[in-house]
Amino acid sequence: MTLSAIARPASLVEDVCQRLATEIRAERNGGDGWLPPERQLAEQLGVSRTVIREATKRLELQGLIEVQHGIGIKVVDKLHKPLNGSLALLIPDTADRLRQLVEVRLLVEPEVARLAAERVKPVALRALKQVQARLAAATDMEEAIELDLEFHRQLARASGNEVLVLLLESLGDLGRKSRSVTVSTTGIARAHEQHEAVLAAVAAGDADRAHAAMQFHIREAAADLARLLKQPAAKATR
Repeated sequence: MTLSAIARPASLVEDVCQRLATEIRAERNGGDGWLPPERQLAEQLGVSRTVIREATKRLELQGLIEVQHGIGIKVVDKLHKPLNGSLALLIPDTADRLRQLVEVRLLVEPEVARLAAERVKPVALRALKQVQARLAAATDMEEAIELDLEFHRQLARASGNEVLVLLLESLGDLGRKSRSVTVSTTGIARAHEQHEAVLAAVAAGDADRAHAAMQFHIREAAADLARLLKQPAAKATR
């Protein structure tokens, strides 16, 4: 990665953050996964190493890079991590976090399914079918939980809305915990069957049916979670 010097804006650190973020996105599929050393970045951008240090610290907090002292600056895809950490601090009780997660999923994921049905492209549909096939063949519970998460992640991507993708990814760790409670008890086949109903509606381009299938799926998960945690189930939104 080679960068040109930048002008001196009112917020130099912020401008460096934006420049590095832009370059990282541009090279996401073609770069080697590492930024140049701190000294080289300072020379290329025409700023001090102090500015580079502050900018990389901000980007690390945002989950875009990881500063490995003595090794270098590694590009990572952890933009969702800050929210996961905040949720644990904001809602210390795990059961309460899981209950509130289901409420958010009821609000968001049926609409994600609706958008996916309206916008899905062939490549996204193939990705969803591949995940479903792998889930059907899964025998290990940890693998099944990851594939369950991946189905919902791919569905968000099929919606064509990057904000929704990041939002659901931000809830991924909590979703993993929720599924470790529910899927491990109710079984892989049930999750696969309910996903299949969503997938069929998306493939048919039936937005209303996709919305209903996903709402049913989340409501079932909410009921299972409430039963297993001995808490009231979340109500579906109208």
